[in-house]
Amino acid sequence: MELLDKLNWRYAAKAMNGEKVAQEKINTIIEAASLAPTSSGLQPFEILVITNPEIKKQIRAIAWDQSVVTDCSHLLVFAAWDNYTEARINKMFDHTNTVRGFKNEGWENYRQKLLGFYPHRDAEENFHHAAKQAYISFSHAITAAAFEEVDSTPMEGFDPIALDEILNLKEKNLRSCLMLPLGYRDTENDWLAGLVKVRKSKEDLVTVID
Repeated sequence: MELLDKLNWRYAAKAMNGEKVAQEKINTIIEAASLAPTSSGLQPFEILVITNPEIKKQIRAIAWDQSVVTDCSHLLVFAAWDNYTEARINKMFDHTNTVRGFKNEGWENYRQKLLGFYPHRDAEENFHHAAKQAYISFSHAITAAAFEEVDSTPMEGFDPIALDEILNLKEKNLRSCLMLPLGYRDTENDWLAGLVKVRKSKEDLVTVID
């Protein structure tokens, strides 16, 4: 029940109090995001951790002036690959071989399968596929934050083109897709704090096919 208790505790904080989150907790949240499953294990995204106040001010200006951007302790930006390339795929496969200490014929055949598929697809289609993988990691980060009793605010409400410019993501062949402010809720100034969590009934959410 601990998992459900933590998930019931969390909500999308609309105001944060500026208190700093211990680096150990941030490390745990990022590690959880790293452990998320991704298609073919490619992890086609990067996570930027922003604490610079000036950078956060710039981002707030292109994020509907949401106060959590500047009042959070750490701002995570999930940026997906703008495309799948041979170099990126090979890098991950080579890294896997190095960590495991051996090459596997089936694994190498799978590498060739991916090399014959992804780099030949439309770049926009590949970006959207990569962004979906970032969402999975993003969800793990939110859950880990709840376990650490750190508040978080899932955010898509920002101008991604402007954010890419602020963070120079184009130079890294990345595109922003999600932001996750981490910090502590300001209950006095958060209209959502204390309200009952509302979700669909199980009947509306789940269909069992025996």
